Amino acid sequence: MQRVPEPELMEDPKQARAYAEADFAEPHQAFVEHFRLRFPNFHGGRVLDLGCGPADVTVRFARAFPHTRITAVDGSAAMLELARQRLAAEALTARIELVHLRLPAPLAGRYDAVISNSLLHHLADPSVLWKTLRATARPGACVLVMDLMRPDCIEEAERLVACYAADAPAVLRRDFFNSLLAAYQPREVADQLAKAGLAHFQVEPVSDRHWLAWGRLADGGNAS
Repeated sequence: MQRVPEPELMEDPKQARAYAEADFAEPHQAFVEHFRLRFPNFHGGRVLDLGCGPADVTVRFARAFPHTRITAVDGSAAMLELARQRLAAEALTARIELVHLRLPAPLAGRYDAVISNSLLHHLADPSVLWKTLRATARPGACVLVMDLMRPDCIEEAERLVACYAADAPAVLRRDFFNSLLAAYQPREVADQLAKAGLAHFQVEPVSDRHWLAWGRLADGGNAS
């Protein structure tokens, strides 16, 4: 099935609120556990979260790794307002900095880890993500990216929506369906990584609807 792009930003406050209130506990906690499993020697440092949305993954990561300070970036003001509320409620404003920025705008600093969940399928140019992480991850940094995986046909996309979002609001079911159609398949991600000079990153499906890309950055931004 050919990829069908969707808008880069979720700027409608109602749409953002529906996303923030949805139950993503299983995949978001899985993201943290995937990181822990693949980088068992990571205990803390400066972390960059690209496309943080309402900061659910950010908060989970901060709780799992208490010796981290996180810069969380998103291009949607509506999402970041929800993220601010979440950080205040979780008493994490001192450890997590929110930055309103739309990639490919440059980011200052070099980070010990760069993470991203469900950002790639929103980007008009996927190379923006890989260039950004190469520019911001210090040599040896841990990098983990997870996103939706485009199914092979419309019927499979409809099945996934029925399976995982049957009781969700209509706006969320619509967005999930559109995101599945906009997502990349693992072989496409592998091609993107090769073009970005990150061919040694691992790419693997980790559920019936998610893939994971991960590796470390060596001198010059190459994976090792």
